[in-house]
Amino acid sequence: MENQNVQIIIIGAAIIDVLVHPAGPDVFTAGSSPADEIRLSMGGDALNEATVLAELGKKVRLETILGADRAGDFIRSHCREKGIDLAEECVREEISTGVNVVLVDRTGARHFLTNPKSTLRALTVSDVHMPFPDSAEIVCFASIFVSPKIGPGELEQIFSAAKRQGKIVCADMTKRKRNETVADLACALRYVDYLFPNDEEAMLLTGKSGVEEAARELKKAGVGTVVVKCGSRGCYMLDERGGIWIPAVSGVKCIDTTGAGDSFAAGFLCALLEGKTLEECAAFANECGAKAVAVVGAAEWV
Repeated sequence: MENQNVQIIIIGAAIIDVLVHPAGPDVFTAGSSPADEIRLSMGGDALNEATVLAELGKKVRLETILGADRAGDFIRSHCREKGIDLAEECVREEISTGVNVVLVDRTGARHFLTNPKSTLRALTVSDVHMPFPDSAEIVCFASIFVSPKIGPGELEQIFSAAKRQGKIVCADMTKRKRNETVADLACALRYVDYLFPNDEEAMLLTGKSGVEEAARELKKAGVGTVVVKCGSRGCYMLDERGGIWIPAVSGVKCIDTTGAGDSFAAGFLCALLEGKTLEECAAFANECGAKAVAVVGAAEWV
Protein backbone atom coordinates (compact mmCIF):
# COMPACT_ATOMS: atom_id res chain seq x y z
CA MET A 1 0.00 0.00 0.00
CA GLU A 2 2.85 2.40 0.72
CA ASN A 3 2.71 4.25 -2.57
CA GLN A 4 4.67 7.39 -1.88
CA ASN A 5 3.53 8.95 -5.16
CA VAL A 6 -0.07 9.47 -4.09
CA GLN A 7 -1.37 13.00 -4.59
CA ILE A 8 -4.60 12.80 -2.66
CA ILE A 9 -6.08 10.79 0.22
CA ILE A 10 -9.81 10.03 0.16
CA ILE A 11 -11.36 8.78 3.42
CA GLY A 12 -14.79 7.17 3.66
CA ALA A 13 -17.14 4.43 2.47
CA ALA A 14 -16.61 2.01 -0.41
CA ILE A 15 -19.61 -0.18 -1.23
CA ILE A 16 -21.52 -1.75 -4.10
CA ASP A 17 -24.62 -0.11 -5.60
CA VAL A 18 -27.36 -2.12 -7.31
CA LEU A 19 -29.02 0.55 -9.44
CA VAL A 20 -32.55 0.17 -10.79
CA HIS A 21 -33.91 2.73 -13.27
CA PRO A 22 -36.68 3.68 -13.48
CA ALA A 23 -38.43 2.44 -10.35
CA GLY A 24 -41.81 3.53 -8.98
CA PRO A 25 -44.33 2.65 -6.27
CA ASP A 26 -45.79 -0.13 -8.42
CA VAL A 27 -42.76 -2.26 -7.59
CA PHE A 28 -44.45 -3.05 -4.27
CA THR A 29 -47.81 -4.06 -5.75
CA ALA A 30 -46.79 -5.91 -8.91
CA GLY A 31 -45.36 -9.41 -8.91
CA SER A 32 -42.76 -8.26 -11.43
CA SER A 33 -41.83 -4.76 -12.60
CA PRO A 34 -39.82 -3.97 -15.75
CA ALA A 35 -36.86 -1.57 -15.60
CA ASP A 36 -34.89 -0.02 -18.43
CA GLU A 37 -31.65 -0.65 -16.58
CA ILE A 38 -30.46 -2.73 -13.64
CA ARG A 39 -26.76 -2.31 -13.01
CA LEU A 40 -24.10 -3.37 -10.53
CA SER A 41 -21.87 -0.38 -9.85
CA MET A 42 -19.20 0.87 -7.49
CA GLY A 43 -20.65 3.08 -4.76
CA GLY A 44 -19.95 4.90 -1.54
CA ASP A 45 -18.85 8.51 -1.31
CA ALA A 46 -15.13 7.84 -0.99
CA LEU A 47 -14.94 5.17 -3.68
CA ASN A 48 -16.92 7.38 -6.07
CA GLU A 49 -14.57 10.31 -5.52
CA ALA A 50 -11.48 8.11 -5.77
CA THR A 51 -12.71 6.51 -9.00
CA VAL A 52 -13.41 9.84 -10.69
CA LEU A 53 -10.05 11.25 -9.61
CA ALA A 54 -8.19 8.15 -10.80
CA GLU A 55 -9.96 8.28 -14.16
CA LEU A 56 -8.96 11.93 -14.43
CA GLY A 57 -5.33 10.88 -14.03
CA LYS A 58 -4.71 11.58 -10.35
CA LYS A 59 -2.87 9.22 -7.97
CA VAL A 60 -5.25 8.38 -5.15
CA ARG A 61 -5.11 6.43 -1.91
CA LEU A 62 -8.46 5.23 -0.57
CA GLU A 63 -8.79 4.89 3.22
CA THR A 64 -11.76 2.58 3.84
CA ILE A 65 -12.77 -0.86 5.12
CA LEU A 66 -14.18 -3.86 3.24
CA GLY A 67 -15.59 -7.22 4.20
CA ALA A 68 -13.88 -10.53 3.40
CA ASP A 69 -16.54 -11.39 0.83
CA ARG A 70 -17.28 -11.29 -2.89
CA ALA A 71 -18.47 -7.69 -2.78
CA GLY A 72 -15.21 -6.69 -1.11
CA ASP A 73 -13.21 -8.67 -3.68
CA PHE A 74 -15.12 -6.86 -6.44
CA ILE A 75 -14.16 -3.46 -5.01
CA ARG A 76 -10.52 -4.47 -4.53
CA SER A 77 -10.36 -5.65 -8.13
CA HIS A 78 -11.84 -2.34 -9.27
CA CYS A 79 -9.22 -0.40 -7.29
CA ARG A 80 -6.40 -2.46 -8.80
CA GLU A 81 -7.78 -1.84 -12.28
CA LYS A 82 -8.07 1.92 -11.73
CA GLY A 83 -4.74 2.28 -9.93
CA ILE A 84 -6.33 3.32 -6.63
CA ASP A 85 -4.01 2.63 -3.68
CA LEU A 86 -5.75 0.45 -1.08
CA ALA A 87 -4.45 -1.09 2.12
CA GLU A 88 -4.44 -4.89 2.30
CA GLU A 89 -5.37 -4.63 5.97
CA CYS A 90 -8.60 -2.82 5.11
CA VAL A 91 -10.34 -6.22 4.86
CA ARG A 92 -12.40 -7.25 7.91
CA GLU A 93 -13.44 -10.85 8.52
CA GLU A 94 -16.22 -10.01 10.96
CA ILE A 95 -18.33 -7.70 8.80
CA SER A 96 -19.92 -7.73 5.35
CA THR A 97 -19.18 -5.21 2.62
CA GLY A 98 -21.93 -2.64 2.21
CA VAL A 99 -24.37 -3.19 -0.66
CA ASN A 100 -27.01 -0.55 -1.42
CA VAL A 101 -30.06 -1.00 -3.61
CA VAL A 102 -30.70 2.34 -5.32
CA LEU A 103 -34.16 2.83 -6.82
CA VAL A 104 -34.05 5.74 -9.25
CA ASP A 105 -37.39 7.23 -10.26
CA ARG A 106 -38.21 8.91 -13.57
CA THR A 107 -37.12 12.33 -12.28
CA GLY A 108 -33.67 11.03 -11.35
CA ALA A 109 -34.38 11.12 -7.62
CA ARG A 110 -32.96 8.23 -5.58
CA HIS A 111 -34.44 6.00 -2.91
CA PHE A 112 -32.00 3.79 -0.98
CA LEU A 113 -32.14 0.43 0.72
CA THR A 114 -29.07 0.18 2.96
CA ASN A 115 -27.60 -2.20 5.52
CA PRO A 116 -26.43 -0.19 8.54
CA LYS A 117 -24.64 -3.25 9.96
CA SER A 118 -22.29 -3.42 6.97
CA THR A 119 -19.01 -1.61 6.32
CA LEU A 120 -21.01 1.44 5.17
CA ARG A 121 -21.28 2.71 8.76
CA ALA A 122 -18.34 0.94 10.40
CA LEU A 123 -15.29 3.10 9.61
CA THR A 124 -13.34 4.28 12.68
CA VAL A 125 -10.48 6.72 13.13
CA SER A 126 -8.13 3.77 13.77
CA ASP A 127 -8.82 2.57 10.21
CA VAL A 128 -7.24 5.75 8.81
CA HIS A 129 -3.49 5.39 8.26
CA MET A 130 -1.66 8.35 9.77
CA PRO A 131 0.68 10.06 9.30
CA PHE A 132 -0.23 10.59 5.67
CA PRO A 133 2.28 10.13 2.83
CA ASP A 134 4.56 13.12 2.30
CA SER A 135 3.65 13.18 -1.39
CA ALA A 136 -0.07 13.74 -0.77
CA GLU A 137 -1.15 17.36 -1.18
CA ILE A 138 -4.81 16.91 -0.23
CA VAL A 139 -6.64 14.90 2.44
CA CYS A 140 -10.39 14.70 1.85
CA PHE A 141 -12.97 13.21 4.19
CA ALA A 142 -15.59 12.12 1.69
CA SER A 143 -18.71 12.44 3.81
CA ILE A 144 -19.21 13.84 7.27
CA PHE A 145 -22.14 12.06 9.03
CA VAL A 146 -21.88 8.81 7.03
CA SER A 147 -19.63 7.16 9.62
CA PRO A 148 -21.27 7.38 13.08
CA LYS A 149 -18.08 6.18 14.77
CA ILE A 150 -16.24 9.24 13.44
CA GLY A 151 -17.77 12.18 15.26
CA PRO A 152 -16.50 15.75 15.73
CA GLY A 153 -13.63 14.69 18.00
CA GLU A 154 -12.41 12.04 15.59
CA LEU A 155 -12.74 14.44 12.66
CA GLU A 156 -10.68 16.96 14.58
CA GLN A 157 -8.04 14.29 15.14
CA ILE A 158 -7.84 13.46 11.41
CA PHE A 159 -7.99 17.05 10.16
CA SER A 160 -5.50 18.44 12.68
CA ALA A 161 -3.05 15.64 11.84
CA ALA A 162 -3.34 16.52 8.15
CA LYS A 163 -2.80 20.23 8.84
CA ARG A 164 0.29 19.51 10.95
CA GLN A 165 1.69 17.78 7.87
CA GLY A 166 0.90 20.81 5.72
CA LYS A 167 -1.92 19.16 3.76
CA ILE A 168 -4.94 20.86 2.21
CA VAL A 169 -7.96 19.56 4.17
CA CYS A 170 -11.26 19.04 2.35
CA ALA A 171 -14.56 17.50 3.36
CA ASP A 172 -17.89 16.61 1.80
CA MET A 173 -20.97 15.76 3.83
CA THR A 174 -24.41 14.21 3.85
CA LYS A 175 -27.45 15.23 5.88
CA ARG A 176 -26.92 15.32 9.62
CA LYS A 177 -28.17 12.24 11.46
CA ARG A 178 -28.54 13.39 15.10
CA ASN A 179 -29.57 17.05 14.77
CA GLU A 180 -25.94 18.15 14.89
CA THR A 181 -25.20 21.86 14.64
CA VAL A 182 -22.32 23.96 13.37
CA ALA A 183 -21.29 24.48 16.99
CA ASP A 184 -21.02 20.72 17.45
CA LEU A 185 -18.62 20.49 14.48
CA ALA A 186 -16.68 23.70 15.09
CA CYS A 187 -13.70 21.90 16.64
CA ALA A 188 -13.18 20.04 13.33
CA LEU A 189 -14.40 22.65 10.82
CA ARG A 190 -11.69 25.12 11.85
CA TYR A 191 -9.15 22.84 10.12
CA VAL A 192 -11.12 22.51 6.86
CA ASP A 193 -9.85 24.47 3.86
CA TYR A 194 -12.68 23.44 1.49
CA LEU A 195 -16.13 22.16 2.49
CA PHE A 196 -18.64 20.80 -0.07
CA PRO A 197 -22.16 20.53 1.40
CA ASN A 198 -25.22 20.68 -0.80
CA ASP A 199 -27.85 23.34 -0.16
CA GLU A 200 -30.13 21.15 1.98
CA GLU A 201 -27.24 19.82 4.06
CA ALA A 202 -25.82 23.29 4.66
CA MET A 203 -29.16 24.78 5.69
CA LEU A 204 -30.03 21.86 8.00
CA LEU A 205 -26.67 22.04 9.76
CA THR A 206 -26.74 25.81 10.21
CA GLY A 207 -30.45 26.27 10.79
CA LYS A 208 -30.53 28.94 8.07
CA SER A 209 -33.18 29.22 5.36
CA GLY A 210 -30.90 30.38 2.55
CA VAL A 211 -27.74 29.12 0.87
CA GLU A 212 -25.74 32.32 1.31
CA GLU A 213 -26.65 32.63 4.99
CA ALA A 214 -25.72 28.99 5.58
CA ALA A 215 -22.37 29.49 3.86
CA ARG A 216 -21.63 32.48 6.07
CA GLU A 217 -22.32 30.44 9.21
CA LEU A 218 -19.96 27.69 8.04
CA LYS A 219 -17.31 30.31 7.23
CA LYS A 220 -17.72 31.79 10.72
CA ALA A 221 -17.05 28.32 12.16
CA GLY A 222 -13.59 28.44 10.60
CA VAL A 223 -13.97 26.83 7.15
CA GLY A 224 -11.58 28.43 4.67
CA THR A 225 -13.77 28.17 1.55
CA VAL A 226 -17.37 26.98 1.56
CA VAL A 227 -18.65 25.55 -1.74
CA VAL A 228 -22.38 24.80 -1.62
CA LYS A 229 -23.70 22.44 -4.32
CA CYS A 230 -27.07 23.66 -5.59
CA GLY A 231 -27.93 21.30 -8.44
CA SER A 232 -29.48 23.10 -11.41
CA ARG A 233 -28.53 26.46 -9.87
CA GLY A 234 -24.83 25.60 -9.94
CA CYS A 235 -22.86 26.29 -6.77
CA TYR A 236 -22.28 29.12 -4.34
CA MET A 237 -18.68 29.70 -3.22
CA LEU A 238 -17.68 31.83 -0.25
CA ASP A 239 -14.10 32.61 0.75
CA GLU A 240 -12.28 35.53 2.32
CA ARG A 241 -12.94 37.64 -0.81
CA GLY A 242 -16.70 37.22 -0.57
CA GLY A 243 -19.37 35.05 -2.20
CA ILE A 244 -19.99 34.19 -5.84
CA TRP A 245 -22.48 32.02 -7.73
CA ILE A 246 -20.97 29.75 -10.38
CA PRO A 247 -23.75 28.83 -12.84
CA ALA A 248 -24.59 25.23 -13.67
CA VAL A 249 -23.99 23.66 -17.06
CA SER A 250 -27.04 24.33 -19.22
CA GLY A 251 -29.11 21.82 -21.19
CA VAL A 252 -28.49 18.84 -18.91
CA LYS A 253 -31.07 16.05 -18.82
CA CYS A 254 -31.11 14.52 -15.35
CA ILE A 255 -31.29 10.71 -15.48
CA ASP A 256 -29.80 9.71 -12.12
CA THR A 257 -28.43 11.92 -9.34
CA THR A 258 -26.46 9.05 -7.77
CA GLY A 259 -22.91 10.21 -7.10
CA ALA A 260 -23.42 13.69 -8.57
CA GLY A 261 -22.12 15.37 -5.43
CA ASP A 262 -19.16 12.98 -5.31
CA SER A 263 -18.30 13.78 -8.93
CA PHE A 264 -18.60 17.49 -8.14
CA ALA A 265 -16.19 17.18 -5.22
CA ALA A 266 -13.75 15.07 -7.25
CA GLY A 267 -13.82 17.62 -10.06
CA PHE A 268 -13.05 20.44 -7.66
CA LEU A 269 -10.18 18.50 -6.08
CA CYS A 270 -8.77 17.59 -9.49
CA ALA A 271 -8.72 21.21 -10.63
CA LEU A 272 -7.28 22.28 -7.27
CA LEU A 273 -4.39 19.84 -7.70
CA GLU A 274 -3.76 21.32 -11.13
CA GLY A 275 -3.42 24.82 -9.70
CA LYS A 276 -6.60 26.25 -11.22
CA THR A 277 -8.27 29.34 -9.76
CA LEU A 278 -11.13 28.69 -7.36
CA GLU A 279 -13.62 29.90 -9.94
CA GLU A 280 -12.17 27.44 -12.44
CA CYS A 281 -12.30 24.68 -9.83
CA ALA A 282 -15.97 25.36 -9.18
CA ALA A 283 -16.82 25.52 -12.88
CA PHE A 284 -15.10 22.19 -13.54
CA ALA A 285 -16.85 20.70 -10.52
CA ASN A 286 -20.20 21.82 -11.96
CA GLU A 287 -19.25 20.20 -15.27
CA CYS A 288 -18.39 16.89 -13.58
CA GLY A 289 -21.63 16.92 -11.62
CA ALA A 290 -23.61 17.62 -14.77
CA LYS A 291 -22.00 14.69 -16.58
CA ALA A 292 -22.74 12.43 -13.62
CA VAL A 293 -26.51 13.09 -13.59
CA ALA A 294 -26.78 12.42 -17.32
CA VAL A 295 -26.07 8.68 -16.92
CA VAL A 296 -27.11 5.88 -14.55
CA GLY A 297 -24.48 5.21 -11.90
CA ALA A 298 -22.15 7.27 -9.76
CA ALA A 299 -18.95 7.33 -11.81
CA GLU A 300 -19.83 5.74 -15.14
CA TRP A 301 -19.72 9.09 -16.92
CA VAL A 302 -15.98 9.45 -16.57
